[in-house]
Amino acid sequence: MIEPSAASVVPTTDPGTYLPAQAITGDLTDQMLATDFWTDEMVAAAGIPIVDIPFVTIGGGIGSFVTVDYLRIAGVPTSQIRVLSALDQPWQTYEYLTRVSQVPRPERLRSDSASRPDNIWGFPSYGFAEGTRRFKLNVLWQLFAEPIFHDYYTPKAGEVFTQLEREANRIGYHEMLVKGLVRIVRRRYGGGYFTILTPPEGASATKRVAFRSQFVHLAVGYPGLKFLPELQKYRTEHNDYRHIVNAYEAHEHVYERLMQHPSTVLVRGGGIVAARVLQRLMDDRLLHGAQTNIVHLFRTYYHGPNDGYGNEEDPRPGGGKPRMFMRRRGDNGWAYQGFNYPKSVWGGQLKAQVRKLEGEQRAELYKRMGGTNTPYRKLWQKQMKQGRREGWYNVVVGTVDDMQPNGERIVNQVRTQHGTVPVEVDFVIDCTGLEADIAEHRLLKDLLEHGGAGRNPVGRLDVERTFELKGTRSGNGIMYASGSSTLGGYFPGVDTFLGLQVAAQEIYQDLARNGFGKRIGPVRSTVQWWKWLLGSAP
Repeated sequence: MIEPSAASVVPTTDPGTYLPAQAITGDLTDQMLATDFWTDEMVAAAGIPIVDIPFVTIGGGIGSFVTVDYLRIAGVPTSQIRVLSALDQPWQTYEYLTRVSQVPRPERLRSDSASRPDNIWGFPSYGFAEGTRRFKLNVLWQLFAEPIFHDYYTPKAGEVFTQLEREANRIGYHEMLVKGLVRIVRRRYGGGYFTILTPPEGASATKRVAFRSQFVHLAVGYPGLKFLPELQKYRTEHNDYRHIVNAYEAHEHVYERLMQHPSTVLVRGGGIVAARVLQRLMDDRLLHGAQTNIVHLFRTYYHGPNDGYGNEEDPRPGGGKPRMFMRRRGDNGWAYQGFNYPKSVWGGQLKAQVRKLEGEQRAELYKRMGGTNTPYRKLWQKQMKQGRREGWYNVVVGTVDDMQPNGERIVNQVRTQHGTVPVEVDFVIDCTGLEADIAEHRLLKDLLEHGGAGRNPVGRLDVERTFELKGTRSGNGIMYASGSSTLGGYFPGVDTFLGLQVAAQEIYQDLARNGFGKRIGPVRSTVQWWKWLLGSAP
């Protein structure tokens, strides 16, 4: 909690402390909002308390967590770091999204065994730890046999969150956490930045608090959900938010209704979320007695490896021309791939290739690597096969031109290669995973307008190979960004567990070159790994 007892505060040399003065409210002025660079006097004149801290990370999710984890292991004390976030725990948003998209704690994520956001070394991996904890031979065999003779091993969501909690406690994460919302970061005359925090009501005597720092790190996650135009139009015009739902928003009421009444559901999308939603629907039917009919709408239908990577902009079956060396296996509309990206993006050929590309060449490679895909899972393959055979799971390929209500039901006009087909259903579950533009996020919009930030070739934040946010330098101050808002940069896979760790490693190394933190060499790494294993503070 922020504890200034008055609104005007004189900065001190002790990070995180306040010297109270006269009681005033302390808020942003019109002059400040219109100015790209702020002086110390400007902030003080507005009555906003100033807290001096060398490093600030904004977001407080897993992106902030892994960056702070690296810095703590590199010897940076908690007194030199502040995490500005509205979250109580770094995994809070991620757990919500996984839970509503039908991956609760007992289920498995789509993540590699060694991609451990709580462990920068990746050893022991999740799979090794699970297999040896109770000597589970089936898990150890899966690790040995994947992916030829077995599905890829992936960790249970609950195990990931439990280990994140353990590491958060070990590094003193909550000593660094300051609750509140950040909507503005401005460059400071003389170098560094002012990060403006809006504390929770009653947590501060002032409306805003300014954190003055040399380094700022942005890890704000996804800017928001974006509905397909026809879905958003229907929801808005008919004020219907119960029958048209996004898989990333709470929609348990749909499954509860389906258990009570025989119904038809339209599932849109062909990725991992669609697969998880389908498995939930099929589990309810096959195991719990629901009488649900499923219509699965593919926009791009994948026939098999000759379709190449696929192309989301091409609605024709196959989605593009074959590419000899870029092929995914797949059938029945699905493109199968173990993880979000080919594994070489995290440390192989594709990582090296993307690092050298600029502009349209980089955008083109991202397009070739992209496309919706999902891991192959034997269980739901068996369920879909049964559904097709018994007639309660049907596939339609096309796009929706219009949606209209018909009593309590929804009629979807689906344009296919053979003409427009009406599909009448009780519920629509959108699993297309569309993301809003980064300018929909107030902080990112302000950085684009006033902070010097720009867009990369695919429209996200433009960062250097060190993840420094291009155009935002302020004297000796450096601003970094990682996570989904930087997709399209020199490193693919930025919005994955391992990708966030790769970004954090680049950031910590650049900070060390600028005198903040120590280099994690062989000796320090070994000592720190033993401390991690024993649960000792860094």
